[in-house]
Amino acid sequence: MRNLVLILGDQLDRQSAAFDDFDPEQDVVWMAEVAEESTKVWVHKARIVTFHSAMRHFAEKLRAEGIPVDYLKLDAAENPGSFGAALEMAASHLKPKKIIMVEAGEWQVRENFRARAESLGLPLDECEDRHFLASHADFAKHLKGRKQLRMEFFYREMRVKHQVLMEAGKPVGGEWNFDQENRKSFSKEGPPLHAAPRCFKPDAITQEVMRVVEARFPGHPGSLADFDWPLTTDEARLCLQDFIENRLANFGDYQDAMWTREPWLFHSRLSVVMNLKLLDPREVIAAAEKAYRSGSAPLAAVEGFIRQIIGWRGNVRGIYWHFMPGYVGLNELQATQPLPKFYWDGQTEMNCLHDAIGQTLRYGYAHHIQRLMVTGLFSLLLGVRPQAVHEWYLAVYVDAIEWVELPNTLGMSQHGDGGIMASKPYIASGKYIQRMSNYCSGCRYDPAKSTGANACPFTTLYWDFLMRHEDRLKQNQRMSMQVRNLNRLSEGDKTAIREQAEAVRQRLQA
Repeated sequence: MRNLVLILGDQLDRQSAAFDDFDPEQDVVWMAEVAEESTKVWVHKARIVTFHSAMRHFAEKLRAEGIPVDYLKLDAAENPGSFGAALEMAASHLKPKKIIMVEAGEWQVRENFRARAESLGLPLDECEDRHFLASHADFAKHLKGRKQLRMEFFYREMRVKHQVLMEAGKPVGGEWNFDQENRKSFSKEGPPLHAAPRCFKPDAITQEVMRVVEARFPGHPGSLADFDWPLTTDEARLCLQDFIENRLANFGDYQDAMWTREPWLFHSRLSVVMNLKLLDPREVIAAAEKAYRSGSAPLAAVEGFIRQIIGWRGNVRGIYWHFMPGYVGLNELQATQPLPKFYWDGQTEMNCLHDAIGQTLRYGYAHHIQRLMVTGLFSLLLGVRPQAVHEWYLAVYVDAIEWVELPNTLGMSQHGDGGIMASKPYIASGKYIQRMSNYCSGCRYDPAKSTGANACPFTTLYWDFLMRHEDRLKQNQRMSMQVRNLNRLSEGDKTAIREQAEAVRQRLQA
């Protein structure tokens, strides 16, 4: 054969550059489910099923088009369990002259394939991933001459380049960013009436994968009882349509709001299908802009949603590849605490964490504020080693792929990169969670108190964090108000907070 075309689980794009010169008479697509991808972190069962079922559906689609596919299933007797060994086995019996693949979404996976191809004596042609609106060269150009990286500047460049929400060279509405309008919380009555997102009952392919995963990884976290993710491009487009018609209009107002037993609210559920490359971000952006132009969704909602895709998503990818491999080891705040056990079972008296983690274990999903300002905030304030937090996020979310997960976790959430991703640590006391949710209602802890038997651990650790990092934080203009508030505390108050914070750490390590 001529070319062995590698398709990984996050490269399920029929328009991929890997297919540009594909000849079914001479070339073969190679896909493999390998155990090492499900065990290098303790992966949520729903994440494993999502990847493997989507891969099997994609392979069936290719075969229906007459494209030959060499597919290695997880439960195949001959499966060696790793990409490298599986590729060597495939090369041995297919005997290709060259290997072709789209650039990988994880640095170590890329390096492993490069090394294996070299050991096999086969040329490896790595194609650019056209799924993204900005290439590596585009991001390098954006970086040139900049002392600081800020998403907002990248976002504006991308808006102009791709003419998204632009009129006569200026942003629609006269402003680039309507973030200030997108921070509303719900009233005491809770979220306004909204339709549940479209879901998909597991078909025969997915049910078979679920059986394999339950048998192969019975001790892995999470449940498959509610599994209903879209796993094909057709299903992804139905999800996009459902979001545009039923939730986009309210997304802007309530994208930061949280409510118990409301995992989806007005969010899109599209990150997983975009990250698997089943849905092109250009299609998503065009649908959202059309909703604004037709008057079915307000500008603030549409701009806020598009910013996450054309700005945040592209910027995160650029940062990942520019700073790897060293980025994964950064720990600017010298955090050393272990990740609390309750992150794996949700068993904690803190209502916000109990709800957000319980939801995560049930669905493999939490929206961005639950990740940043509940689970991420607590680990940051506690002082958890950022690599442990990164491994947890990579394990438990169905949309997690390292290029997008690592900068968001280690950088944005844990400030482990010292400010590459974000200009300040995203810290808050329990009062923020009280303002943005109903989590504090009925919780045994009081978000207004930092000491005492019913003091909220978030509030205790918030003040402790400020004290531990005061010298660093007072040099940051964006933190000046919080540092000034710290200085209003008496020495006695500070001592009591430090002692209570240490008691929290000791209790969580017991």
